[in-house]
Amino acid sequence: MTTRNNGDRGKKGARNDAERRERLAAGLRRQFGTEATIRFLRALPAFRTENDIPDRFKELLDRLDGIEGSVAANRRRR
Repeated sequence: MTTRNNGDRGKKGARNDAERRERLAAGLRRQFGTEATIRFLRALPAFRTENDIPDRFKELLDRLDGIEGSVAANRRRR
Protein backbone atom coordinates (compact mmCIF):
# COMPACT_ATOMS: atom_id res chain seq x y z
CA MET A 1 0.00 0.00 0.00
CA THR A 2 1.33 3.43 -0.87
CA THR A 3 0.75 6.56 1.12
CA ARG A 4 0.34 10.01 -0.27
CA ASN A 5 2.74 12.68 0.91
CA ASN A 6 0.93 16.03 0.85
CA GLY A 7 4.22 17.84 0.26
CA ASP A 8 4.64 16.10 -3.12
CA ARG A 9 1.23 16.98 -4.54
CA GLY A 10 2.06 20.32 -6.10
CA LYS A 11 -0.21 23.13 -7.18
CA LYS A 12 -2.73 20.96 -9.00
CA GLY A 13 -3.47 18.88 -5.91
CA ALA A 14 -3.84 21.97 -3.74
CA ARG A 15 -6.19 23.55 -6.28
CA ASN A 16 -8.28 20.36 -6.40
CA ASP A 17 -8.47 20.34 -2.60
CA ALA A 18 -9.56 23.97 -2.55
CA GLU A 19 -12.22 23.29 -5.18
CA ARG A 20 -13.41 20.22 -3.29
CA ARG A 21 -13.68 22.20 -0.04
CA GLU A 22 -15.58 25.00 -1.81
CA ARG A 23 -18.03 22.49 -3.36
CA LEU A 24 -18.53 20.88 0.04
CA ALA A 25 -19.13 24.25 1.71
CA ALA A 26 -21.61 25.25 -1.01
CA GLY A 27 -23.45 21.95 -0.63
CA LEU A 28 -23.68 22.37 3.13
CA ARG A 29 -24.93 25.94 2.80
CA ARG A 30 -27.54 24.78 0.29
CA GLN A 31 -28.73 21.91 2.51
CA PHE A 32 -28.82 23.90 5.73
CA GLY A 33 -30.64 26.74 4.01
CA THR A 34 -33.62 24.69 2.85
CA GLU A 35 -37.01 25.53 4.34
CA ALA A 36 -37.40 21.99 5.69
CA THR A 37 -34.12 22.19 7.58
CA ILE A 38 -34.89 25.66 8.90
CA ARG A 39 -38.30 24.50 10.17
CA PHE A 40 -36.71 21.46 11.80
CA LEU A 41 -34.01 23.52 13.52
CA ARG A 42 -36.52 26.09 14.77
CA ALA A 43 -38.41 23.27 16.48
CA LEU A 44 -35.32 22.29 18.48
CA PRO A 45 -34.97 24.05 21.86
CA ALA A 46 -31.38 25.15 21.19
CA PHE A 47 -32.41 26.99 18.00
CA ARG A 48 -35.71 28.42 19.23
CA THR A 49 -35.81 32.20 19.56
CA GLU A 50 -37.04 33.78 22.75
CA ASN A 51 -39.79 36.38 22.52
CA ASP A 52 -38.70 38.30 25.60
CA ILE A 53 -35.12 39.16 24.66
CA PRO A 54 -34.02 42.80 25.15
CA ASP A 55 -34.56 45.22 22.27
CA ARG A 56 -30.81 45.72 21.86
CA PHE A 57 -30.34 42.01 21.13
CA LYS A 58 -33.27 42.03 18.70
CA GLU A 59 -31.64 44.92 16.84
CA LEU A 60 -28.33 43.06 16.68
CA LEU A 61 -30.04 39.91 15.41
CA ASP A 62 -31.85 41.93 12.74
CA ARG A 63 -28.53 43.43 11.62
CA LEU A 64 -26.97 39.98 11.51
CA ASP A 65 -29.86 38.66 9.41
CA GLY A 66 -29.40 41.53 6.98
CA ILE A 67 -25.67 40.96 6.65
CA GLU A 68 -26.10 37.21 6.20
CA GLY A 69 -28.73 37.84 3.54
CA SER A 70 -26.49 40.19 1.58
CA VAL A 71 -23.53 37.78 1.78
CA ALA A 72 -25.72 34.92 0.55
CA ALA A 73 -27.03 37.07 -2.30
CA ASN A 74 -23.47 37.96 -3.34
CA ARG A 75 -22.46 34.29 -3.38
CA ARG A 76 -25.42 33.38 -5.58
CA ARG A 77 -24.47 36.07 -8.10
CA ARG A 78 -21.00 34.60 -8.66
